Amino acid sequence: MKHKKVIQQVFTHPVSTNIDWNQLQHALEHYGATVELTKANKAKVIYEEKEAVFGLPHHGHEISSKDEIVAIRHFLEEVGLTPDSL
Repeated sequence: MKHKKVIQQVFTHPVSTNIDWNQLQHALEHYGATVELTKANKAKVIYEEKEAVFGLPHHGHEISSKDEIVAIRHFLEEVGLTPDSL
């Protein structure tokens, strides 16, 4: 249930800017995604042969960029990991 709540938070309107990256990473891995952290402070997320690269938070653990949240939302929609599908 906690993993689903994190995914739901990505889809909230208006865009939530206090999503904890660590919780999101654990949720993605729980639903079968592979998350690779790079030296360039990015996360490569691979899910069912589709991949996307997202910037990691610079300070703390919360993703504060609305553009980054929207990019994550679009990726999750593309791979079918939406609140309605979980």
